[in-house]
Amino acid sequence: MKKVEAIIRHFKLEDVKNALSEQGVQGMTISEVRGFGRQKGHTEMYRGTEYTVDFVPKVKIEVAVPDARVKSVLDTILRTAQTGQIGDGKIFVSQLLETIRIRTGEQGEDALQ
Repeated sequence: MKKVEAIIRHFKLEDVKNALSEQGVQGMTISEVRGFGRQKGHTEMYRGTEYTVDFVPKVKIEVAVPDARVKSVLDTILRTAQTGQIGDGKIFVSQLLETIRIRTGEQGEDALQ
């Protein structure tokens, strides 16, 4: 099992969520996050004054998937979240050692369904 974390732009969230649902992803966690990468923040104007925003607001999507489905999930996120501009985000994939459904005690991939 793998955990896929994708940091994406806010306006792409609905597209990515719908595309993952169509792929059969049954659950996901969404978090509002702030950070920067090569983009290094941006400047904004407020009441005639320019100021720098160091941390850019983004959305983090987390999904747990069986190993066999990782490639299709990654391809789906890439296809739907990409704009081709700096700041599109990042995807991180990590190994999940164990997953347990609290309600039933199911473990491993059974807990994902």
